[in-house]
Amino acid sequence: MSGQEAPVPAAHDEDPGPDAAELSPEERMRLIHEAHSGPVLRFLTRLTLGDQDLAEDLLQEAMLRAWRNIDVLPRDTARVAPWLFTVARNVAIDAARARKARPPEIVLADISRLPEPSDAVDGMVAGHIVRQALEQLSPDHRAVLIEVYFRGASTAEAAARLGIPEGTVKSRAYYAVRSMRSAVGSVEPE
Repeated sequence: MSGQEAPVPAAHDEDPGPDAAELSPEERMRLIHEAHSGPVLRFLTRLTLGDQDLAEDLLQEAMLRAWRNIDVLPRDTARVAPWLFTVARNVAIDAARARKARPPEIVLADISRLPEPSDAVDGMVAGHIVRQALEQLSPDHRAVLIEVYFRGASTAEAAARLGIPEGTVKSRAYYAVRSMRSAVGSVEPE
């Protein structure tokens, strides 16, 4: 059932109480969050093997789906729990599948910190080697390296400036660094 919303419980046989009909959607959502966020977070923390940050992200997604369905959810807050736990489980499964489908994120080496040259001539030679090595990279790899390492942009900023997804920035940066290392080794000073 992952990838789909859980079926919404039937609302026709519930006893919402005298004041439930008067609650706004925002008030109902607040009550749902107060009643269920703690137990659902503990459930998601177990599903994510203790990854609290991921569990909180998944809880937020589950609550967002509850908000999107607030008009069809039962007015009795307690009757929302089974639906919410099912949605939370499905969100966790979807997140796990998404992580398996993309390559793992890799911490990149910081090539912007070259060793201090011993004199001005060494600095000019190092700069020349880096420029020549950059010219050997593809335009896409070069653009990512310039944004991330030389302009100091975050992944999100580089993605926005280049008009590509953040994952693409990370992937291109990884392969660009590998290519750059190879290119620096092959450049001979003139």
